[in-house]
Amino acid sequence: MTKTDVADLDRIDYRILRLLSSQGRSSDVAIGEEAGLSSNAVARRRRQMEESGVIAGYSADINLQRIGYGLLILVQIELSSQSDRAIGEFEQAIQRCAAVSKCWFVSGDVDFLALVHVTSLEDYDETYRQELSILPNVAKIRSSFVLRRVLDRATPPSAIKY
Repeated sequence: MTKTDVADLDRIDYRILRLLSSQGRSSDVAIGEEAGLSSNAVARRRRQMEESGVIAGYSADINLQRIGYGLLILVQIELSSQSDRAIGEFEQAIQRCAAVSKCWFVSGDVDFLALVHVTSLEDYDETYRQELSILPNVAKIRSSFVLRRVLDRATPPSAIKY
């Protein structure tokens, strides 16, 4: 991302973002009361931030443990080749893995880091054998099981300056 890709936001926009990130279901009226704005001003600013891509969308924060998907695995994936073709094939194929919620192309000792949610060790064994291990161009897979969540926030406070 270049400097020109960064949205031009003022302190009030950041205040609205901070309120939305902690209270996503708040109405424009409620946000306006906390930000010192009218609901119309909040609605206008929110719409501008949605249209510019600052606000990428809205979603419910589902507690996956409460619906049986409490086992979280960080999967490090090393490819056999780092050619554009090999990377592209892998990126396309991992999108079809139902247990993978996030995947990043990273620097360092591995090529990709994936976040996998499953119900049990048996479920992960099946996911590993039937989905992950057969992904194209994979040379090595290392799995780290999350023992405890220490911090889990969607937006770090430092990202919302004011």
